[in-house]
Amino acid sequence: MATTTKLLETLGSLERDSFVSLLSNLMDESRYLQNNPPELVPEEDRVVKHVLNSLLPLSTTTDGGPLILNHVTYFPGRGNLIVEYPGTVPGKILSFVGCHMDVVTANPDDWDFDPFTLSIDGDKLRGRGTTDCLGHVALVTELMRKLGETKPNLKSTVVAVFIANEEDVVITGVGIDALVQDGLLNKLKEGPMFWIDTADKQPCVGTSGMIPWKLHVTGKLFHSGLCDKAINPLELAMDAIKETQLQFYKDFPPHPKEQVYGFTIPSTMKPTQWSYPGGVINQIPGECTISGDVRLTPFYNVNDVIKKLLEYIDDINDNIQKLETRGPVSKYVLSDENLRGSLTLTFDEVSSGVACDLNSRGFHVLCKATEEVVGNVKPFSVAGSLPLIRELQDEGFDVQACGYGLMETYHAKNEYCLFTDMSQGYRVLASIVAQLEDSE
Repeated sequence: MATTTKLLETLGSLERDSFVSLLSNLMDESRYLQNNPPELVPEEDRVVKHVLNSLLPLSTTTDGGPLILNHVTYFPGRGNLIVEYPGTVPGKILSFVGCHMDVVTANPDDWDFDPFTLSIDGDKLRGRGTTDCLGHVALVTELMRKLGETKPNLKSTVVAVFIANEEDVVITGVGIDALVQDGLLNKLKEGPMFWIDTADKQPCVGTSGMIPWKLHVTGKLFHSGLCDKAINPLELAMDAIKETQLQFYKDFPPHPKEQVYGFTIPSTMKPTQWSYPGGVINQIPGECTISGDVRLTPFYNVNDVIKKLLEYIDDINDNIQKLETRGPVSKYVLSDENLRGSLTLTFDEVSSGVACDLNSRGFHVLCKATEEVVGNVKPFSVAGSLPLIRELQDEGFDVQACGYGLMETYHAKNEYCLFTDMSQGYRVLASIVAQLEDSE
């Protein structure tokens, strides 16, 4: 306990001037950090430059301090940065990862202030990336800077990993996936890993997986005044989706563990978009496509769901004459013409949800630190997806997740965070370091 208290005194509190200055520099780059390829490809090295400016004077690179810096780049201008404060006990390690240096897009015309410049309104720090995730980049940089300045004698090695390309799941081989593949993070498996990119100051212990789907429906185009000679793909799509949803909720009902992890909603399957080739209002189109997603809590397997969804659609196709129709002349089979409506279900990139280990040392120290600093601890789960966490978990990392932005401003216009929240976050991270220093 004496060691913990002394270390917390050494690390102190988040220094507002230093934090705000660094965050302001990062925000000045945010226009060039938007991740929406191919139109907008982020240049994360613009952030790395500022983090290095803060940490290089305290690094072994310049003989100025203990920090070990490793700038790893797989694509020009899109670097990752690994920062290490060495401890004295081999294999005793903890890490803070997930602080990503790209942001989602922002349209200045939709905002009440410039999204690409830090503006301050009392406790509010405003701009694109303040919550997700440049505020966390600045936060963890400040913690590593304080370690480098004060040079506490730690048994634990503390590692921070600032990553590229978190906001885009299509492009690979740029960020943490490449670092893992190259073995650069292998030693982080020896201790708890804390993913610093969620919100609301509480442990985030679960996320849902996502299965994006498209249902293409083929009918028969005809004049709407002679609808008995048409197969209406819009009606067929609606009825097929309803049947599919009923089967889905029967086979994948609310899971008992969802309450343990604090999920507010169970697994869901629903349409979100509708498209058709166009035409005049008195014409029944020949085809349409409905797109949507499944949000799957981590207690179900995405491959099992995909298999079931395909079975549902196959069954509808095989028995389409039994599917309930609409009105006295609506039909999905034209026997005289030997025509049947048909459904084709396809999937885009899928991701699995994650359930953090509630028995791990990392979870317990995070909860204790949160309760001490924030005043309460209430772990929660979200139906959103964080696929990188699941991939790390599958690779053998003990990942816990937390963050100090605001959930209500994630990916939203007029994004902001609160300095007081980030200040509490700093103290939580410092407490984690101190607690693990005292543990075996």
